Amino acid sequence: MEALADHTIVFTGLKDGQHQFDWVLGQDFFDAAHEEEFHGGQVRVDLTLDKSAVLLVANLHVSGTVNTTCDHCAAALDLPVEGKQRQIFQLHGDPDQDDEELVVLDPKAHSINLTHYIYECLRLALPARHVHAPGQCDPEVDAALGKLRVEHEPVPDPRWDALNQLKQQRP
Repeated sequence: MEALADHTIVFTGLKDGQHQFDWVLGQDFFDAAHEEEFHGGQVRVDLTLDKSAVLLVANLHVSGTVNTTCDHCAAALDLPVEGKQRQIFQLHGDPDQDDEELVVLDPKAHSINLTHYIYECLRLALPARHVHAPGQCDPEVDAALGKLRVEHEPVPDPRWDALNQLKQQRP
């Protein structure tokens, strides 16, 4: 993910306390993501940045729609998305500290770029499978897939019968 200048926050001039930022992610963001399954979208990002003398705590909230492709019928799909993520930046500390939620900043740093963290929050908010609501898929594709569907009753594994008998024999 390319870092976008719009998502850079200069924290050296901020007073301690909470600060609000918001962005609307459009085509520029999705182009910079270089993600084949994102075709665009309209996503609102709300950031609450809590600054103290030693930490920056970024609470991200994303909501909106992402344009993608349906995994079932391969038609265009506007997928609603809603997610939250917290990222902590330590202003001074051991740079070799290994923690997923804590990022230690260089002591000379004066700004942070949140593009990667916004992308991460958006990506984690999307479901693993992108499909239309039942009955919303392309009817021609649905009909073709229906012809290929094989209906059969699963044959129970006899080993499960033996285990169930043992389970029933317990006092």
